[in-house]
Amino acid sequence: MPELNRGIDHLVLCARDLARARKRYRALGFTTTPPALHPFGTGNSLVQLQGNFLELIAVVEPENITPREAGEFGFGGYVRHFLGRREGMAMLVFESQDAVADQAEFAAKKGVETYAPLHFQRQAKQPDGSSVTVAFSLAFATSPALPEAVFFTCQQHAPQYFWKPEYQTHANGARMVAEVVMVAPSPGDLAGFLGQLQTPGAVRLDGGTLRMTTARGDLRVVTPDHFERRFGTPPPGSASPHFAAYRIVVDAIEETMAVLDGNAMAYRRIEDCVIVDADSGLGVVIAFSEME
Repeated sequence: MPELNRGIDHLVLCARDLARARKRYRALGFTTTPPALHPFGTGNSLVQLQGNFLELIAVVEPENITPREAGEFGFGGYVRHFLGRREGMAMLVFESQDAVADQAEFAAKKGVETYAPLHFQRQAKQPDGSSVTVAFSLAFATSPALPEAVFFTCQQHAPQYFWKPEYQTHANGARMVAEVVMVAPSPGDLAGFLGQLQTPGAVRLDGGTLRMTTARGDLRVVTPDHFERRFGTPPPGSASPHFAAYRIVVDAIEETMAVLDGNAMAYRRIEDCVIVDADSGLGVVIAFSEME
């Protein structure tokens, strides 16, 4: 079975209004792909970066959300349930070469809840206006201790139709998701579960912060106090462990600030990062920093 040391593939960012979310992210300087529909009631628009991406997602066809069958994750239903509480980041996704093998690997791990792999396809509009079919397989891993944080792997079956240079160029200079930040009252308590999702040694506790190192980007779990000291604002979610922020690396931070200024988007600078609060980030704090 393959080792689970995959990099960050994408972040699932739940919004109540997809058109509003796309407008907001364009104001932040991102290029967004044309909207697309899933067969299970949700619709999305992407921010394609270099090797990973952001997925803006909303419930757009609630009549297509079906009751969850035994052994299934119920993707559309989970998005709807999450949005019943708040907007924000609901899921962290790792890249995959074989989602079926991933599911088997997760199922063999102690303390990991697994589900039948989800296979689906949808239409994707290309930069030239044509439509093509893209297909995906997903393998989910959850924990009862993390009702507001879902993990899964994503295998693409038609990557040649997915990644497009026209969609990967952004006014704010965005290059990739470098870091995701979770908040938990006791980060060390999540070490057991998160350690099952990657290779041994990829997850470690350092001074009260839990860090997962992946092939592309890091996940850090911090306390609420640590989060507020770093980002200058309280975490946007509940007391339950949740995804609270992510960091994008950019070509030049001064150019990023110029775009934000030009679009009247509020931010503040803390050391080498530009911080956009959750009110503007649709439920999640967004940090920008230059590539190291």
